[in-house]
Amino acid sequence: MLRKLFSQLGTGSREFSNRDQSTVFHYHSVTKHRFEGYARSLGYLDWETQPDPFRRFYGAELLPLKFMHPDDAPPYSAIFGYSQILPEKVSINSVSKFFELSLALSAWKEIYSTRWSLRINPSSGNLHPTEGYLLIGSMEDGSLARSPKVCHYQPSVHALEVRAEFSEQVWQELMKPFPEGSFLVGLSSIHWREAWKYGERAFRYCQHDTGHAIAAIRFAAATLGWSLVVLEDLSDDEVAALLGISRSADFKDAEPEHPDLIALVVPKKIDIDIPLSLSKEAILDIEKANWQGKANRLSPENIDWEIIGQVAEACRKPKTDSGLRSAVVDSRRLSALDLALASNSQLSSSQIIKQRRSAVNFDAMTEISAKDLYRILSAVVPAESKSELAPPWDAVVWPTSVHLCLFVHRIVELLPGLYILLRDSRKLDQVKAAMRPDLLWQKPPECPEDLPLYFLMEGNCQQLAKQVSCWQDIAADGVFSLGMVAEFEDSIDKYGSWYYRRLFWETGMIGQVLYLEAEAIGIRSTGIGCFFDDPVHEIFGFEGWKFQSLYHFTMGKPVEDTRLTTLPAYSEELKRNRV
Repeated sequence: MLRKLFSQLGTGSREFSNRDQSTVFHYHSVTKHRFEGYARSLGYLDWETQPDPFRRFYGAELLPLKFMHPDDAPPYSAIFGYSQILPEKVSINSVSKFFELSLALSAWKEIYSTRWSLRINPSSGNLHPTEGYLLIGSMEDGSLARSPKVCHYQPSVHALEVRAEFSEQVWQELMKPFPEGSFLVGLSSIHWREAWKYGERAFRYCQHDTGHAIAAIRFAAATLGWSLVVLEDLSDDEVAALLGISRSADFKDAEPEHPDLIALVVPKKIDIDIPLSLSKEAILDIEKANWQGKANRLSPENIDWEIIGQVAEACRKPKTDSGLRSAVVDSRRLSALDLALASNSQLSSSQIIKQRRSAVNFDAMTEISAKDLYRILSAVVPAESKSELAPPWDAVVWPTSVHLCLFVHRIVELLPGLYILLRDSRKLDQVKAAMRPDLLWQKPPECPEDLPLYFLMEGNCQQLAKQVSCWQDIAADGVFSLGMVAEFEDSIDKYGSWYYRRLFWETGMIGQVLYLEAEAIGIRSTGIGCFFDDPVHEIFGFEGWKFQSLYHFTMGKPVEDTRLTTLPAYSEELKRNRV
């Protein structure tokens, strides 16, 4: 039976190879929630300084995007084998669909006189630090771009703000290594949006949200039959230059944006090796282009959480050289993924993506089958062969570094208790050696042989899950909850301090898959950023810095708040004007 394991685990001491690495470990340590105290924050919500949820660039030309037809999307089950979907040509229609299914609004909520928007890509506290950008060449019909340009996506009105235009010659130099018709998507983060509510821990949550957004744009591309891959070798300085967010004059008095990534979108299955970088000369030419628009200020006053600036600087990514990205063959490898989806198998991908919500409460009664659990977990396990990767895991080149420690509550045919999903089965010995020696490590009944899920200990762990997730009922009232535990120390030692962000991005991608898979079987998920870090480690036996829990998640049958009114994401009048 499960024992009560609540004393705080010490993190131990270690030596650091450089100052940046020391900063990252220090930040992660001091922003842990502990039973005796939470990470530093303001402690209350200052509504006078609540950030504007929408970044705008005043003075920039606005290009309206179109709205898709409700049925104009493939089945949800098809996007994991996206090459079976006939690729759409890059046009105003397809680019509009891409943003509508990735970074757009999904609904508005209203209670009494208060109204707020929800988005396709989830965010901690619905605060949305992630901003989206488009870099695209000219189109034959001129419907979207008569010349190459950099645009900021404005989700409030589903439109593009033109930040810069440049020559066709520069665009051709930038995109020379890539298939015809390809374009670029960029992501950045505004740390203040999260810090307003969460204080020093906010940097973690911004990285979760970037991971969610990576998976969101990958799935949106898949609905169009397109490929997408993060250009991992670009430096943060290069990303900032391409997005125009390094231009201090354009952000005077406005909260800064921190560069995250540039991703390549190819309007077909990738069938050639591609570089993960861009021409330095072309980037410099774009940086010198004629930029327009001034960023709006989000809050009248900001609190400077100094440690966030320090860790952000320590995590700045240098230029790297990973070589070529090999061509991929989309294939869902695991046999568990062949399990029938029953009536859900033909649900529209648009329907699943747009209806995704974060549950607030669960009914504490609903069960799901073991078969459903196996299928859900299989969707978050990347194929071990790079040639067999499927969305969203084909979008990134990082090694699999995050595993799932589960608290199973209500799964038919499975004993309640502790389980672990190894997202790379080759690391069984490594993970097992780092955990408690009294764990069972048994394969659950009827579990597919190639799904690395193991039963560790039997017992009712509802109260345990609740307590380590900051006493939140939602961690106990669902069908299961989990902690995402990363290979922390070795990853940062091997790749550098900048890799700290990638570990969180990986957890966000996992979370986005869990969100959609829950919707597909008629239940709902919620990401949990508030948990007691070291007590989670102690439950499973992790000591020191080798493994760290970075994100929690829970899944169950939602209890809707009948006080809330749900309104459409965009008005019918706006949609009629975008035909």
